[in-house]
Amino acid sequence: MANIVIVYHSGYGHTQRLAQAVAEGADGRLLAIDADGNLPDGGWEQLKAADGIIFGSPTYMGSVSWQFKKFADASSRPWYAQEWKDKVAAGFTNSAGMNGDKFNVLVTLFTLAMQHGMIWVSQGLMPSNTKGARRDDVNYLVSYSGAISQSPSDAGADAMAAGDLETARLFGKRVAEVAARVRG
Repeated sequence: MANIVIVYHSGYGHTQRLAQAVAEGADGRLLAIDADGNLPDGGWEQLKAADGIIFGSPTYMGSVSWQFKKFADASSRPWYAQEWKDKVAAGFTNSAGMNGDKFNVLVTLFTLAMQHGMIWVSQGLMPSNTKGARRDDVNYLVSYSGAISQSPSDAGADAMAAGDLETARLFGKRVAEVAARVRG
């Protein structure tokens, strides 16, 4: 299996729960960006050793959190050394709105990965967009570029839709499988 690191920031626990589902599918390791936008000791080394990196951030005001942005800006050191070049990359996000401009966050994560010369992995899941589709179906929110979830602003992470969490788990599994193929 590939060595996958899920690096993420979570403000209220929803993005963390999504990260946990992604990690479960990828059999990957979680690497949390703290409330000050920093990685724990050894975090940069974990990312350097990874076969694939999955980025996660909540959607705040149509973009990544400032903590994630601080991490992204600090990644200029591994960028300069081309440490992440040709690694597999992917991304995920959560917001309270059904749309909430989540796509903009995925584009931000994609752009970060492209700056590093990484190989982006799409979600690869068919949408649940028929008349009979239900909120707890896989890929109900219909994203192709990365995993997305929606959680009401007045609900805790324990109230997240089962379909969103299963989508994230399947997404993590796909990223790990692609990373294993790329690694050879």
